Amino acid sequence: MAVKIRLKRMGKKKKPFYRIVVADARAPRDGKFIEEIGYYNPCVDPALVKVDADKARTWLANGAKPTDTVKYLLKRENVIE
Repeated sequence: MAVKIRLKRMGKKKKPFYRIVVADARAPRDGKFIEEIGYYNPCVDPALVKVDADKARTWLANGAKPTDTVKYLLKRENVIE
């Protein structure tokens, strides 16, 4: 099973809020996920990012691939290099 770490869009129209989730790569963007490991709110200044670093590192060690945006956020939070 191919697993990805990606953003799940929440919030209302024009006010996005994202959850950082671990999901099967074939699942829809806002569909079923395996585990929630954090959130990202780009609407506040500065943008708010909260990630459970231990869970993220565990999933990355087990082969989960982050999307480009999530990879940037994880680097920004010093979870990965």
